[in-house]
Amino acid sequence: MRKTFIPIHYYRVIYNKLQNLSQGSRRVDERFKEMEVAMITANISEDRNATMARFFSGLNQNIANVVELQHYIEIEYMIHMAIKVEKQLRKNGSTKPSRYSGSFWVGSRVSGERLMHR
Repeated sequence: MRKTFIPIHYYRVIYNKLQNLSQGSRRVDERFKEMEVAMITANISEDRNATMARFFSGLNQNIANVVELQHYIEIEYMIHMAIKVEKQLRKNGSTKPSRYSGSFWVGSRVSGERLMHR
């Protein structure tokens, strides 16, 4: 059925989308759902560490910097922590995605140091 109705390039488009999927202005849970749907659509079954790495690599840097300080065995815990960090950043007034550049923060009013010590 797939050979008949799905063009050959379809999976390549899905794989590219999955590789380049980043959080941007979306919430963490929305990004995870989009990643999950793309993986199901592309029929990708990967080891949990690869899925966690895929999820982590697409997070906004200000969230990823805090999440990476923890050790995770299950992706559900990683997602939960990312959502908590995102809520804390929004509560403190940083709703824009920020980038970490060398030794200073760009685009965020909340420093990583202050966030980690709360």
